[in-house]
Amino acid sequence: MEVAKTLRIGDKTEFTKQITEQGVILFAKVSGDDNPVHLDEEYAKGTMFKQRIAHGFLVGSLISAAIAKNLPGNGTIYLNQNLKFTAPVYLNDIITAYLEITEFPKGSQVVLSTVCKNQEGKTVIEGTALVMAPKTMVLEK
Repeated sequence: MEVAKTLRIGDKTEFTKQITEQGVILFAKVSGDDNPVHLDEEYAKGTMFKQRIAHGFLVGSLISAAIAKNLPGNGTIYLNQNLKFTAPVYLNDIITAYLEITEFPKGSQVVLSTVCKNQEGKTVIEGTALVMAPKTMVLEK
């Protein structure tokens, strides 16, 4: 018998991953986003970034990983995500997604504060997520 996990406002988690060239190339293939700012070093040198950057949604997907793996966890359903891209992410940056439960609006819905920071502590994405926790979880209001 599985023990129900209790979720509380203020619960936090994080998920860290290095953004690699291989990851950027694979994301471009899977998503179809082949913008040369992500894939072509010569092209990227002529942009405001001066080098290749990772896809914003590749970086944002770390939030999804943290939700599925940790908070609320497996079986969670994404309902909404807003993202503000605040700084570029470069190849080999190490990004940590930080999540915190901020409210339980109704039923099994959970609102999460979502922030991604690079290895220097600079915020690269900020936003909020609305998810539906699995029925096996208890929301302590």
